[in-house]
Amino acid sequence: MEQILHPKALDDAGAMCCAMMKARIADTSLPLSDLIENYFAFIEHGQYRLPDGTFARHRPQHNTIWLDDMFMGVPSLAYRGIYKKEESTRYFNEAAKVSRQFIDRMFVPEKGLYRHGYVEGLAQQPTFHWARANGWAILTNCELLDALPEDHPDRPFLLEQLRRHIKLAAYQSSEGFWHQLVDRSDSYLETSATAIYVYCIAHAINKGWIEGITYGPVAQLGWHAVSTQIKEGGQVDGTCVGTGMGFDPA
Repeated sequence: MEQILHPKALDDAGAMCCAMMKARIADTSLPLSDLIENYFAFIEHGQYRLPDGTFARHRPQHNTIWLDDMFMGVPSLAYRGIYKKEESTRYFNEAAKVSRQFIDRMFVPEKGLYRHGYVEGLAQQPTFHWARANGWAILTNCELLDALPEDHPDRPFLLEQLRRHIKLAAYQSSEGFWHQLVDRSDSYLETSATAIYVYCIAHAINKGWIEGITYGPVAQLGWHAVSTQIKEGGQVDGTCVGTGMGFDPA
């Protein structure tokens, strides 16, 4: 209850706020407005940010950016523009701006992947490509493209960024999973990231953002892989615990 009443991190508020706004947009009779406003007040004003508005934390170092917060914060900003139509331009623009700032700092073009963490002012950034964090990034991109108007000026950039990142399909293992560190085949095969990639690839195909001939088999192989990890009681195997930002592969 403490996390609901007094959120202290985007982990407490972001995904829940976005889900509730989506639900309320679909059914205005749902009594969610007080919860939404409490969550969104933290997202907009309570979460620490860098001077340019990028969501940040003071762990493990001062002014550290976690890719997790891209997903925990940006989609809520975008859907706020649908939820509060009178302020749509403001929130659409802020969501796109903050997303760009994460991309500028954390996308590694030569790998086609995002680093998990970034420390503002550090000359040599830690570059470990955690699978689920890359899932947060590609899922954020899909959410933004779903929410932003077709004529929004940042839409072409975000669409091209999705296409650059979705080439992570090349890192898929022959079993259909992706590795816990995407570019490290000596790390284990991980379920949650695979599930996120499968959803995003299938969603992008269905939306016409990428070509089904190229990426449909990737999604189908990944779907089959995830299905092997669902046990009789509904448990999902092979999912990593919540992971802190690291400076070594272990």
